[in-house]
Amino acid sequence: MITSSVLILLGIGFTAAVILAVASKVLYVYEDPRIAQVESVLAGANCGGCGYPGCAGAAQGVVEGKAGATVCVIGGDTVAANVAAIMGLEFSSMEKQIAFIDCTGGVRAEDIYHYAGVKDCRAQNLLYSGSKMCPEGCLGYGTCVTACQFGAIEMGPNGYPVVDPNLCTACGGCEQVCPRGVITIWGMTARITHLNEVNDCLAPCRQKCPGEINIPRYIEQVSRGDYAGALETIRERIPMPLSIGRVCPHPCEGVCRRGHVDEPIGINMIKRFAADWEMNSGTRQPVSCAPDTGRKVAVVGGGPAGLSCAFFLRRLGHQPTIFESMPKLGGQLRYGIPEYRLPKAVLDWEIEGILDLGIDVEYNKYFGKDFSLNSLAEDGFEAVFLGIGAWMNLNLRIDNEDAEGVETGTEFLTKVGLGMETGIGKKVVVIGGGNTAIDAARTSVRLGADVTLMYRRTRDEMPANIEEIIAAEDETVRYLFLAAPTRIVTDDAGHVTHIEYIKMELGEPDASGRRRPVPIEGSETLIEADTVYTAIGQKPELSCLYDETGSCSLEETRWRTLGADPDTLVTALPHVFTGGDMHTGPALVITALGEGRKAARSIHQYLNEGAPHVPDNLQRELIDYTMFTHVPDVGLRKRPTMPHLIEYDERTCSFKEIEGALSAEDTKHETCRCLRCGLTCYNRDLPEGVDCDAGECLKNQ
Repeated sequence: MITSSVLILLGIGFTAAVILAVASKVLYVYEDPRIAQVESVLAGANCGGCGYPGCAGAAQGVVEGKAGATVCVIGGDTVAANVAAIMGLEFSSMEKQIAFIDCTGGVRAEDIYHYAGVKDCRAQNLLYSGSKMCPEGCLGYGTCVTACQFGAIEMGPNGYPVVDPNLCTACGGCEQVCPRGVITIWGMTARITHLNEVNDCLAPCRQKCPGEINIPRYIEQVSRGDYAGALETIRERIPMPLSIGRVCPHPCEGVCRRGHVDEPIGINMIKRFAADWEMNSGTRQPVSCAPDTGRKVAVVGGGPAGLSCAFFLRRLGHQPTIFESMPKLGGQLRYGIPEYRLPKAVLDWEIEGILDLGIDVEYNKYFGKDFSLNSLAEDGFEAVFLGIGAWMNLNLRIDNEDAEGVETGTEFLTKVGLGMETGIGKKVVVIGGGNTAIDAARTSVRLGADVTLMYRRTRDEMPANIEEIIAAEDETVRYLFLAAPTRIVTDDAGHVTHIEYIKMELGEPDASGRRRPVPIEGSETLIEADTVYTAIGQKPELSCLYDETGSCSLEETRWRTLGADPDTLVTALPHVFTGGDMHTGPALVITALGEGRKAARSIHQYLNEGAPHVPDNLQRELIDYTMFTHVPDVGLRKRPTMPHLIEYDERTCSFKEIEGALSAEDTKHETCRCLRCGLTCYNRDLPEGVDCDAGECLKNQ
């Protein structure tokens, strides 16, 4: 007999079944089948490095559009391609990302207080921003090591983290836990486009380098015998280490901390060694480039700035074309710097490597004559870089300056560079005190002339490189200081025979910081000359910017340079950029190369984002607290000298290269003199017999 309670239970069960049946129809939960498909092709590690709670969460993020095909940090391109296929997306290989640790601080930065808290960088940073003297450097407790799930980071012997690039998946865990921003996830594009910021780990040499080269890093790589790695580091900032290794006046060495102990590190020597190693090896090191974007950019001028801009544009995936007015590329490197300082074969080899990346060139094309900004736009160029240089010479403004036998130093050097007849005489007077004047004087000596260099100030005020001043004197160039030309004396045929000059004395400093030369009345004197080369300064030739109506859409500064934003190098036209001597006026080659990269960076941003931009904390001046001069606990070590390929008595009759590269042994010694500086930290002396990060670099007694 069925009881009433049983009937009630049966009724409840039947009712529940009916409700569930209805709910299954009304409240059906649909799961996109692509979630399971995507999850099935992921790595299956459930590591969480992607930022999602396991592979299932990552798969759902992909399907919902919150994550891309490259969500898996350990799967690589194969997994990303499979995910893209499921989602119906096109896949292109992503550039390699890696955790990059620029700071070499750690235990080598001095403590400002004793810390006895939790051994965690984040915890220590909460207490007065950490105990280290360096406000930006690594705190050294290895929180990033703990955060890395792939074993890619360990604390190195000097107390700062070291990344294994083979294990790093660029998941970003280490970057997230570092309270100082010491670790950055970087790819090639980010490294190329990064500008020095005040919170970067900038040694004094890096702050001073116009090209912003990571000097301590490439010196350390050379010390380990990783010459290819050193060149890769250098080429993230400049494309021409061979040329710069020969002609750069190395302003970086002027602020080298080692110079407060004995002598600065031979930074340029080390760069040249690595560059010569590549050239002499017979094999070019590969230079990586981003996938082609198809964006066309015109680079007007094939000098250092233009070559640099084109090089970095190509590395960023764009298609630059160089328009050059001369028969060969190089600008002042080719036509202004003599063969004995920079052999043309070396320059050709370096330029060839740049063009081999896929850069087109049109030679003997004059801007304003053969093409214009409008015609470039009509030909499909979306942006333009103007790097024409500073080829117009300043005048002496004296009588008979246009006499026969008188020309500018740049005209003379260009003729020599082109292999043309110079018409040089036997008694040459060069007027000026800069590098162009020195080059003209030393070249004249090699062409058999008796040479006097006239300068209105003293030797101490000469702007030329001191090494060049000394070398010219060794090669028989005579100096006539505190002398300013007043007129050119000519014969009946209008050819120069003498220069009349007035003697000077130094007065108060002028705007340049040098003492102003003041004429001594009644001291006019004649000096014999059948050839005169003037080298008192140059400026850009901007007439090519004006159309037939005399109007120009770009701005000219009061210094006769092309006006542009100093950080982005964009001109008054948003698609036109500039750099090098056309923007700065005559400056160093390394400055032009650095501006070429900055312009390429801005053009890249313009093409991709619509306008260039820079961070607010750019490093523009030397950082005061890093410029200390007391450098204790560092012993003396002798700096090697650059070897000479030919002796002094052979130089005056030859254009052969004078200086050679350091030997491998001397280079190793010099890299070990480097203190591996950060903002405030540096290497103290190591115990006897302990090396400097490499294997056999012993302390030199």
